[in-house]
Amino acid sequence: MKTLVIDVGGTHIKILATDQTEQRKFASGLEMTAQAMVAGVLENSRDWEFDRVSIGYPGPVVQGKILKEPQNLSAGWVGFDFEAALGKPVRLINDAAMQALGSYEGGRMLFLGLGTGLGSALIINKTIAPLELAHLPYKKNRTFEDYVGLRGLERLGKEKWQQAVEDVVARLRAALVVEHVVLGGGNVKKLTALPPNTRQGDNRKAFVGGFRLWAEDYAAG
Repeated sequence: MKTLVIDVGGTHIKILATDQTEQRKFASGLEMTAQAMVAGVLENSRDWEFDRVSIGYPGPVVQGKILKEPQNLSAGWVGFDFEAALGKPVRLINDAAMQALGSYEGGRMLFLGLGTGLGSALIINKTIAPLELAHLPYKKNRTFEDYVGLRGLERLGKEKWQQAVEDVVARLRAALVVEHVVLGGGNVKKLTALPPNTRQGDNRKAFVGGFRLWAEDYAAG
């Protein structure tokens, strides 16, 4: 069975299918609806073969259902029938959880995605639990995302942003009692050094997670 993985982002939609070596992408943004995303995916994958689809969505997903409209895309995602639109079986998961799944190497692992916002997911013994830590209160009436997301980087500058990332990682590691912390997302490359006992993720791991999503020994919480 061949799988098509769709990684939905605020600036680009990225896709990769089984047996393909190069991902393809097209622009997204505030005008991107679910229907437009599907049309773009079908156009860009027209010469690929696939039997099923994994979608990583930038927002809360529970039991394969989108709970909230995306912040950086257009509305119309909640309740959209992706299986009917794509004509294939679909498994839907939070985008950070999909990248976390691709980064997982066992035990208790926390994934934090340092991008426009803050993506987060916890995996315990192959059970995936997407988290929504971004908007929890942190300091000075601001949230975790306000400090370690893109807004924090722009407001604080690299040095203080680095300190905030290190502090947030330490707090969340202790609170969630995890053995491993993986930092992914586009801004992880801007860290001058990784916090202690963490490893750097890779956005391409989202595709690995999308393929793993169909493996029987992984379960979405």
